[in-house]
Amino acid sequence: MKSFTKELWFNTKRSREFINITGEVEELLDESGIQEGLCLINAMHITSSVFINDDEPGLHHDFDVWLEKLAPNEPVASYRHNTGEINAGAHMKRQIMGREVVAAVSGGKLHFGPWEQIFYGEFDGQRRKRVLVKIIGE
Repeated sequence: MKSFTKELWFNTKRSREFINITGEVEELLDESGIQEGLCLINAMHITSSVFINDDEPGLHHDFDVWLEKLAPNEPVASYRHNTGEINAGAHMKRQIMGREVVAAVSGGKLHFGPWEQIFYGEFDGQRRKRVLVKIIGE
């Protein structure tokens, strides 16, 4: 069994942002040479996430609105975590959207259903963060 590991780095322009990283992951899969296996993609920061869904702007807007309702950034005083940093809402959003995804690799390609794409979700951005891509298989 072969193993391949690389990191993707991001520094978003906004504090909350969704970035389609499918192309970058596909490039790493090609580089790995792995034809059959699994691809793990995970956010290495506790205020960001990786998830799979549709690349449709209305849906991403809906995610942003929904997440802000579930885990609002304000009022900051409502969170005990906000003692030095004021990013407790970002931690909660990450918990909702998830840390990582695992995608099957078949025939050297990500084995996705219709419309599925991989996204990096940033909830406390404007600073450098990374995503781990680990591919195992033959």
